[in-house]
Amino acid sequence: MDVTLRQLEYAVAVARLGHFGRAAEASLATQPALSAGIAQLEAVLGVPLFERGRSGARPTVAGAEIVRRAEEVLARVDDLRDAARAVRGPFATPLRLGVIPTVAPFVLPKAVPALRAHWPKLRLELREDQTARLVHALGEGSIDVALLAEEADLGGMETLRLYADPFVLAVPAGHRLAGRARASERVLQHEQVLLLEEGHCLRTQALSFCERLGVRESADVRATSLTTLVHMAAGGLGVTLLPAMASSLGLGAGLTLVPFGSRAPSRTIVLAFRPTTARRDELRAVADVLRSRPPAGTVSLRA
Repeated sequence: MDVTLRQLEYAVAVARLGHFGRAAEASLATQPALSAGIAQLEAVLGVPLFERGRSGARPTVAGAEIVRRAEEVLARVDDLRDAARAVRGPFATPLRLGVIPTVAPFVLPKAVPALRAHWPKLRLELREDQTARLVHALGEGSIDVALLAEEADLGGMETLRLYADPFVLAVPAGHRLAGRARASERVLQHEQVLLLEEGHCLRTQALSFCERLGVRESADVRATSLTTLVHMAAGGLGVTLLPAMASSLGLGAGLTLVPFGSRAPSRTIVLAFRPTTARRDELRAVADVLRSRPPAGTVSLRA
């Protein structure tokens, strides 16, 4: 008996959802059909893939490795389908685009209309999520491309650079740093710096800058979004670092924005995609359009 793609899809669904019933529903299958498919796969491979219990199912050690490889196989099959569809012309199928939360509201309002103006029949499917989950989604083939920060762990994905996005210092009105024309690295060493919570790549980038300077992060306050972060800073809880593309949030909250000098910390926004994708030419064209519509405060980067 051979391993089938459907069996691999079942295994990936169970691993992702942790439950046979929910996996069957997501796979548009009955639970008996899914359970039989998993049992057949386990028989062919000769190892148990999941531990079953009242609370659900989770992969065994062998199962986790099989699921990882199944995701790679399914992603390659998606690339094969894309290669066949590409013969029909650009964007013959929907483009599944992932975007991190600290980029989406500042890039998409310009990007989506521009892309549709170039390709009126383009169907965009958007997903906003944190970097690690989007990189995983790229690897398993559930999205085609993602707008991410190059400085994050992108798991071996290929990238096309779009924008340089410098950080600015955001301080409350009346703060001792509010009147400065430029912020130097030294001025932060006596400040409580507010950062996003764990999981956001922007936190990692800002924290790396702070640790290099010996700057203290506020351990008592962490924000779930940039909007929350600027309101915390405006309330006098500390100062924060904002990407330039998000400057309008700081100004809207009454913060004073102070640019850094020549050694300004920054992030690089990229399009990330699987090295095996068949949509490489389409993604290069998308990158060209996005570079022509840079968010405020950023600098477009050449191809």
